[in-house]
Amino acid sequence: MTALALDIGATKFAAATVGSDYRPHGVRQVAAGTADPWAACRDLLLAVAGDNRVRAVGIGSAGPVDVRAGVVAPLNLGPWRAGFAIVEHVRTLFPDAVVRLAIDGACLVLAEHRVGGLRGVDNGLALTVSSGVGGGMIADGRVVVGRTGNAGHIGHMVVSGDDTACPCGGFGCVEAVASGMSAVRWARSRGWAGVDGVELAAAAHAGDPVAVAALARAGTALGQGISSAAALLDVDRVVISGGFAQSGEPLWGPLRAAVARHSGLSFIRELEVELSTLSDGATLVGAGVLAIEAVAQGSSR
Repeated sequence: MTALALDIGATKFAAATVGSDYRPHGVRQVAAGTADPWAACRDLLLAVAGDNRVRAVGIGSAGPVDVRAGVVAPLNLGPWRAGFAIVEHVRTLFPDAVVRLAIDGACLVLAEHRVGGLRGVDNGLALTVSSGVGGGMIADGRVVVGRTGNAGHIGHMVVSGDDTACPCGGFGCVEAVASGMSAVRWARSRGWAGVDGVELAAAAHAGDPVAVAALARAGTALGQGISSAAALLDVDRVVISGGFAQSGEPLWGPLRAAVARHSGLSFIRELEVELSTLSDGATLVGAGVLAIEAVAQGSSR
């Protein structure tokens, strides 16, 4: 039996086979910047599956999603922004397979809960901070999915005192301030000449004042969002993954300071906030969890 995992991200698509340990094997990926995203996903899945009989496919996607309808509508993926029936299309490739869809944040928290920093934690929050900001949550040992599957969208909580426009159509969202892409845009508007979050972090470590300010602004926004979410959800631990989360102390210092400043309630004063050990492959791991556990539970199509 072969189970597949598919990660539909803002900048890349990734797919792999997964085993009972939830770990992805034979990972392949392609850039998301294509006029025909489905063709890219189809070719990726078929290449990973090879000649094997596919029993289950787990899909983790940037949001919004509609899990009941099997539709994805990622904000940063233009051809699909109005909605794309990904589950139906995947079933055309593998008619005998169980196909399960979740938002990337739910996959992220599943991965952390099964094999990462939230193992043994019944109430926790997982974030990814990369080209966007996403999240998922565990409450009483269960993933919270919400009415349509979009629960955990911490990137679209509003940062106090900020009115930066967000791709979602709102203003002042955590993602509009704290994602790698947003921090780079802010720094470039103030004269910094770099091109991406890796360069921005390196510049901050080197003491560039604009880069330092950009990461401090992002870290503060993340800390505000985390402390607000922790007060709402009463969680024990927060785990953060994603490429921009690897920026080190210029990001994490302001983040921790903001969490401390806004965690006045007794039940969140001991909140643990830590960097994920799953790197940037956590969504793929979580999609693998969806596939393997659907089979284990004997789910129907």
